[in-house]
Amino acid sequence: MILPDKHLGVERSLIALGAVVLEQLRNPRSVSALWEVVRETPGFTTFHHFTLAVSFLYTIGAVEFTDDLLTRRTA
Repeated sequence: MILPDKHLGVERSLIALGAVVLEQLRNPRSVSALWEVVRETPGFTTFHHFTLAVSFLYTIGAVEFTDDLLTRRTA
């Protein structure tokens, strides 16, 4: 599910969903505000897919959660 394969299209892979999330995190946002922005994007069919993408980004150190806001990590 992290990478696309013959059973999972690129738009539903966590790599692609994570890229969409990172694109929207140019400014810090709350989780609910971020969900409202990305929910219409193809691939985010459920909130579950969104939380998997955010969890993936947190696990690889691409985002931080401070003061109830998600922010992009810079270096």
